[in-house]
Amino acid sequence: MTERLQEPGPVAQARAWAIHLFTSLGAVTGLISLIAVVDGRPASALIWLGIGMVIDGLDGPLARRYVIWEVLPRVDGAILDHIIDYMTYAVIPAMFIYTFGFLPDGWNLAGAAVVMVTAQYCFANRHAKTPDNFFAGFPAAWNLIAVCFYLLDLPDWFAAAVVVLCAVLTFVPITFIHPFRVKALRPLTLAMTGVWSAVTLAAVLLQTPDGGLQRDYPALFWGFVALSAYFLVLSLVRTARGRLVGN
Repeated sequence: MTERLQEPGPVAQARAWAIHLFTSLGAVTGLISLIAVVDGRPASALIWLGIGMVIDGLDGPLARRYVIWEVLPRVDGAILDHIIDYMTYAVIPAMFIYTFGFLPDGWNLAGAAVVMVTAQYCFANRHAKTPDNFFAGFPAAWNLIAVCFYLLDLPDWFAAAVVVLCAVLTFVPITFIHPFRVKALRPLTLAMTGVWSAVTLAAVLLQTPDGGLQRDYPALFWGFVALSAYFLVLSLVRTARGRLVGN
């Protein structure tokens, strides 16, 4: 049950500030990730982006549970969240793509620019979510695209096509699942999210500079592909049918 506070006391205010501070830690993990990119450490950069995703997944439920916009009405948590998300979901992944050269020669800067420009629309979109909490259009999850580029070792032309496709899908009403807020199949999706996170972490740690994950750890490689496909399939089913079983 949501806690309603008519006259928030010092404990409620301290708790609300603590939740805002927790949200702000996402900027710190983003900074550490950016430093790792500059230092040429892709695995470390992705791990810190992953930690930022954990923070992003937890701060919203906490904020809603304690209705912190009523406790601290002068602080807009949504804007704070968007500032950090643009940094960690767009700016750092764009730098990651540019620095580690996943696109054809001469196109990495253009690809990074596409990421940053199209992501701005996503964060400014007043109708970014459907009533059942799916994202409407590609949700600027460029950090996940960066993970895929690093683990799958795609041909550069294919990676460029992915960037273009995701950029276009930002403006198309295809739906993408929010793993925490969509109620349909939530227990299964949360379980799959946990397994995907563990598999992805292991894959990032074991990937080699020559992209040898598929060669050296094929089960882990294909496990990552299969688990990622689960979220894509649910999103496509929701787009095609307009709902999921359980909505």
